[in-house]
Order: sequence, then C-alpha cells, then structure tokens
Amino acid sequence: MIRTVSATVSLQQLTDQLECLEAEAAATIAAAADAAALEDLRVGLLGKKGRLSGVLGAMGRLPGEERPLVGQRANVLKEQVQRLLSERLEALRSAAMAERLERERLDVTAACSYVPPGHRHPLQSTIEEIVDIFAGLGYRVSEGPEIETDHYNFTALNIPEHHPARDMQDTFYLGGDRLLRTHTSPVQIRHLEANPPPVRVIAPGRVYRRDAVDATHSPVFHQVEVLALDEGLDFSHLRGTVTTFLQRFFGDLPVRFRASYFPFTEPSAEVDVQWRGRWLEVMGCGMVDPAVLEGLGIDPERWSGFAAGLGVERFCMVRHGIDDIRRLYSSDLRFLEQF
Repeated sequence: MIRTVSATVSLQQLTDQLECLEAEAAATIAAAADAAALEDLRVGLLGKKGRLSGVLGAMGRLPGEERPLVGQRANVLKEQVQRLLSERLEALRSAAMAERLERERLDVTAACSYVPPGHRHPLQSTIEEIVDIFAGLGYRVSEGPEIETDHYNFTALNIPEHHPARDMQDTFYLGGDRLLRTHTSPVQIRHLEANPPPVRVIAPGRVYRRDAVDATHSPVFHQVEVLALDEGLDFSHLRGTVTTFLQRFFGDLPVRFRASYFPFTEPSAEVDVQWRGRWLEVMGCGMVDPAVLEGLGIDPERWSGFAAGLGVERFCMVRHGIDDIRRLYSSDLRFLEQF
C-alpha cells in the first residue's frame, strides 16, 4: 500500500513508490475477471485522481534536476500499465469467445431432422391465380359470411319460395331463416347494398350443398362469383371478359357459349373450353336480371351488368388432370407433394 506522501519527498521515495505501483498493477491486472474490473483498475491507476497522478503530483517538490528522472520513469510505467490493460482485455475477450464457441458448437455428425418446406395447396393457388387475373382486369375482392339468411341467398337473387334451388336436398338449413350459403352470389347483393354502381367485384369463398360425395361432388367446395355493373354494359362485354379470363387461365383455347338458365340472370349461358380434344363446361354467366336490380333500388333502365360464376375445384382438376375431387380434401402428402 502506498502511504500518503509527506511534505518533503526524495527521489528515492518516489522511485520506490513507482516500483511498488508497477508490481501491484501487474498483479491486479492479471487477476481482473472481466472488462468492468479492468476499467476500475484503469481509473484507479491512471485516472486524474489515480495513484500514478498522486506520485506525479509529489514530483513538484523535488529539485529541478531530479524531476525529469521521475517523469521519465512514470511515463514508462504509464505505457506499461496501458499495455497490460489492453492485453488483459483482449485475453478476456478471446476467452469469452472460445467459451461461447464451445457452448454453441454444433455436432455436424449428428443425424439431421428434416422438415419439408410448405407450399400452397392446389386449391389455394388456383383461387389466387383466378383473383390475380380478375384484379388485372380491374376487379376487386369482396367477401361475405358463410352463414347466410334466406333473403340474401335466395330471395334477393330472384329465387322465390318453392323454387327448386331451395330444395331441402340441396341446402343445409340451420333453423329459422339461416342456412349455409349455396353460392357466393349473396356477396354481390351485400356489396351492392353498400356500394352504388358502377362496381366490378369478385367474390371467392367456400360454399355448401347437400351433395353425395363422389368423384365430382362434395358437400363443401369453393366458388368465385364475378359482377360488373355500369352504364351501357351488354352481352358483348360479358363475352369478352369471360373469354379473356379463360384464355389467360387455360391458354389460347377455343371458348364457346351455350344458352342456359339461371334465376338471377337473363339471358344466361354456360361456357365451355376445348381442353385436350373435348369440350368441358367450366362456368355459368349471364346479364343481371332487371328484377334483381329493382329489388336493390337500382334503376335497370340506367344500369346494366353481368355476372359469372365458377367452381374452383373444377378449374383445379382440369388444370392438373385430377380425376377425383376427394383427392383435394384427403391431406395425402403423396398427392399434395406433386404440386
């Protein structure tokens, strides 16, 4: 321990103090456990109020010719202490890194556990592709509830009571006037109630019908409904839109329209594409029946429009050559990994 310097000092006293300080500094620095301890030592040894500063302060009481000797010795000691601090800090950091590397070391010889990457289900990717095509044509997505009322699912779509579409074998009724929607057309009605024309929307979603399960039928499936309503729209706009969509989805294939019937469109048509040498029915469409517009308070003399609907499972099965709709709901990885 260095004692308080007396009022009178000698060269020998200060030299002895510096040598003592050198020995103590080397020992304490070597024993420092971490960077914080080293910083405390640096301040205690070399700080403004540190022990080396105390020796240098006493140097002013020496004769003029002896001061340089103490000053030179103090400078050498200061550089030595700084070097010891730096070396110890680097040693501590190296030891910490070595300990971390050892702790986090991976055994590259261990057996690996492989988790296969996920990907889109073919139904989901088909929906997304259909939505992307119509978005490119200026349509936006609209959604609605899967549990619907009789009004939105039937009445507002010009399907009165006792219409065949209300058959108990076709619809899941939940009590009261609630049911599981049999198509996504109710979304169009809800959208028109909240958004005056002009509108261009598509309504993708899950629908339900009491179909017996077989290779082409499922009680749960997906639809995409299309609605455009504006001034001056006619069947040529419908034909152009549907043809453009089908050729973007299937490629530059022949498309034909056949007269058909739907209660909420007039005139109505079924649409086929020539796929691998045969005609395949892929969607239905038609001009929005004026009675539907009048029920919504929309003037059919001013506004006209068209609607179209398609089954996503049908598009997916045709695109990928799938022969049984049940494969899409089996969760069989041997099947799904093909996509």
